Amino acid sequence: MSRFTTTDGTELFYRDWGNGQPIVFLASWALDSRAWDKHMLHFSERGYRCIALDRRGHGRSDDPGRGYHLDRLADDVAELLLHLDLHDASLVTHSMASAECTRYLARYGSARVARVVFLAPTAPSYAEASRAPWTMDAATSEAVIAAIRDDLPRWLADNAEGFFLPGRTGTTPEYVWHTIDIIRDASLQALVECYVAKRVDLRAELAAIDVPLLVIHGSCDASEPVQQGRAIASLVPHGRYIEYDGAPHGIYHTHVDHLVEDIARFLQPAIAA
Repeated sequence: MSRFTTTDGTELFYRDWGNGQPIVFLASWALDSRAWDKHMLHFSERGYRCIALDRRGHGRSDDPGRGYHLDRLADDVAELLLHLDLHDASLVTHSMASAECTRYLARYGSARVARVVFLAPTAPSYAEASRAPWTMDAATSEAVIAAIRDDLPRWLADNAEGFFLPGRTGTTPEYVWHTIDIIRDASLQALVECYVAKRVDLRAELAAIDVPLLVIHGSCDASEPVQQGRAIASLVPHGRYIEYDGAPHGIYHTHVDHLVEDIARFLQPAIAA
């Protein structure tokens, strides 16, 4: 079983499949490495080494009761790459993990990273003074946190439809409940504090990203509006943007066949080099 211990004494779990050029997958808020099973199987069968981390308080990683802020979460990513001595890695992130990746690059640079993919990323800024009108304001965020604290299973059931749009995407009830079960396994403290952690201003850090970035966002994302992906792609000097018409926030699952094709095309220059 693949585990390592961070500098603050937390044991983190990761999956490590295949051999070759490394791809590191970072899951969204509340999910863990199981979100990437199909992607990892696809790319490991095509000559890549695929690694996926369980964020602290999620999946099989420790729940240390601390460290659920962006700097420490970015440190966890850095320490995974150092532990495995990865070079020329591609980082593939979903939702909140885009913020972790941005902070990682700001704190550690891109010496170990060749390129980055953001799927349905969080907003460039949630700070009230700079928040765009389509991003979540503080009052709405606090209401979501209150609902999560009060009755997480109910909140998950209420939001599953918008997350997957099963009638349009064909997502099965079984997969919806599989996802809910993963989230219910996570630490409630981690869920609450990680939700708060994304409420930062990352605009300067995004503008400083110096590796190629591919942003993919769905036009029907109810969790992180599509304008966020468009804004990030325009901020990053080497940003490329693809928009999936009708795709929801659960794009990592609902559009996996398209995603692996677009990601593969984006990774090819790194392999050719």
